[in-house]
Amino acid sequence: MDDTTPFAASRRGFLAGTGSALVLGFTLPTSGRAAGNDPQAARLNAWLRIAPDNQVTVMCGSSEMGQGVLTAIPMLLAEELDADWRQVRVEQAPVDSAYANPAFGMQVTGGSTTVRAHWQPVRKAGAAARAMLIQAAAAQWQVDAAQCRTEAGQVVHGNKSLPYGALAAAAAKLTPPADPPLKSPKDFKILGRPLKRLDSAGKVDGSARYGIDVQLPGMLVAVMARAPMPGAKPKQVDDAKAKAVKGVKAVLSIPSGVAVLATGYWSAKQGRDALQIVWDLGPNTGLSSDKVSSMLHAGAASASAVARSDGNVKDAAATTTVEATYEAPYLAHACMEPMNCTAWVKPDEVEIWAGTQSQGPAQGILSQVASVAPAKVKVNTMMLGGGFGRRFAPDFVIDATLLSKLSGAPVKLIYTREDDTAAGFYRPAAVTRFTGGLDAAGKPVLLKAGVSSPSIMAGSGFMQIPPSGVDSFAVEGIADHPYDIPHQHLAYGRQEPGPQVWFWRSVGHSQNIFFIESFIDELAAAAKKDPFEFRRALLGKQPRYKAVLEAAAGKAGWGQPLPAGRFRGIAVAQSFGSYVAEVAEVSVAADGTPRVHRVVAAVDCGMTVNPAIIARQIEGGIVYGLSAALHGRISFKDGRVEQGNFNTYPVLRMNEMPAVEVHVLPSTEAPGGIGEPGTPPVAAAVANAIFAATGKRLRSLPLEAGPLRKA
Repeated sequence: MDDTTPFAASRRGFLAGTGSALVLGFTLPTSGRAAGNDPQAARLNAWLRIAPDNQVTVMCGSSEMGQGVLTAIPMLLAEELDADWRQVRVEQAPVDSAYANPAFGMQVTGGSTTVRAHWQPVRKAGAAARAMLIQAAAAQWQVDAAQCRTEAGQVVHGNKSLPYGALAAAAAKLTPPADPPLKSPKDFKILGRPLKRLDSAGKVDGSARYGIDVQLPGMLVAVMARAPMPGAKPKQVDDAKAKAVKGVKAVLSIPSGVAVLATGYWSAKQGRDALQIVWDLGPNTGLSSDKVSSMLHAGAASASAVARSDGNVKDAAATTTVEATYEAPYLAHACMEPMNCTAWVKPDEVEIWAGTQSQGPAQGILSQVASVAPAKVKVNTMMLGGGFGRRFAPDFVIDATLLSKLSGAPVKLIYTREDDTAAGFYRPAAVTRFTGGLDAAGKPVLLKAGVSSPSIMAGSGFMQIPPSGVDSFAVEGIADHPYDIPHQHLAYGRQEPGPQVWFWRSVGHSQNIFFIESFIDELAAAAKKDPFEFRRALLGKQPRYKAVLEAAAGKAGWGQPLPAGRFRGIAVAQSFGSYVAEVAEVSVAADGTPRVHRVVAAVDCGMTVNPAIIARQIEGGIVYGLSAALHGRISFKDGRVEQGNFNTYPVLRMNEMPAVEVHVLPSTEAPGGIGEPGTPPVAAAVANAIFAATGKRLRSLPLEAGPLRKA
């Protein structure tokens, strides 16, 4: 196809507008076909199969993006199965209703839900399989099953034992128990241990395959000139120079932009760069960061959708009033592996290879894109080179499938770094306006907040803002803060400056914990009280918050002398069912540049699966949060994004990395999430340390050196 081919939008009306718009509805298949490639292995249920050589293969329906699900899910099952961990392997499950995330009812990975959502069902699957293996052994031995036990991949009765591999075929023919009992945590042998990850070897030796690694016979590579803003459309396209590039096979127009298809990536990129496009930016023609800021400040001042109301703010007997306004910019996800998807649309089926967080919805969406039944869409979930919520969006899988359908060939779509940075899926910019009141003793009695940001719920395409008018993502971390303040009024003022907003690691907590924890520090300063002691006094009704706060302060040596020029700041947060407090040690250079030397974190995430993975996730969350705190900003001028690659959208560099300590508190509570909770507290902890060092309060992100410079 050598001509520029328009996309027939009328045939697929489920696509709303341009490339940043999302599908409004989709169907999920319920085929019930669980995968398994070893013909000699016996499948005891959807989650595992056991081979004659005793190897146990666990199926994982969640996406692996570095958070450790390919180890955590097998650990959950192996514990209840009493498997020999040395014999446990893991495979990525296909798209199937059997692997739907219980937290969402569909096969997706997000919200730090994998372990906490699967804590019961996967363990039940392991316990059921164990019971079936015992029953099979008892039948062979002609003994009472109650007299048998299991250990390390064997069923034992007296001095007799049989390995699971010898029993699996017979066990698979039995009816699984409906509600098998689970182990008491005191009997755990696998859970709670820092076992080595099952996916590490493949990442080291190169056998682990990411989406960008996929190669198919006859495959074309696509690079797109994407619409620079939602609502933008190409007013004029001159593709003559693009078609003249060696290797370019087609130039295709689809709702999200203009794609160049070539025999390789470099040809496709050169062709894309040679396109001459005049864009109609529509309503976003004059969009600027100043306009965004003005809108959000107005929204914070007039916020009226009530998110929380305690007591009566008019009755608060405050003798000291503190007012402050905080601001955070739009942020990109900056995944190290840019967005990509390989799609192959055949006459009656579709197959894609993608690092995606939403393979279940993708199957339903792509069945509509290609006009086939959902069961005819095969989604191969590849390793994800970073997700952070970005790969929950369907734009790249939709566009790859459209391009394959239109070209008649398998197509690998790759976003350049610049394409992804400007792709229009951002952490919302936000402004929060606070008023706090202290009584004569310095105790807070009043808190008012007006929160303003665009709505993720409204922009997602699959959620709606409730009748209250409050987007829960916009106010989380503020509306549910833990502090004992009798009179409060917290409200939301939605503003929509134009850019597409999306889920970003820790979602609303990422900016709101910076806001609220910085303002709590301001109240402590106004009360002339130590920030740690001030918080602790307000957490009498919040034992888990208080415990991590005390642990982080204790491990960091709060109140003890520091090296000359270093200062501490503290912050605490709960997100995704886990509690994290962090203390940052910071110095400020003569030119005002802050340097973070050390971060000490204490975490209570309930009962643990693998403490080593927990520590790494908190460390990773701190790195991600520091990148945002010190560098992150997406800005706009004349309707276009100003950032591109890492030279203009920098992330934390190795020489900026602080020493990080993670202390996991023992807990008997249900598991919380761990992929995101390390991110929210760090920006506030650093900002509060900067205040301790300089006496100057930074109320906007990123924490830039300019305001700290001495006159």
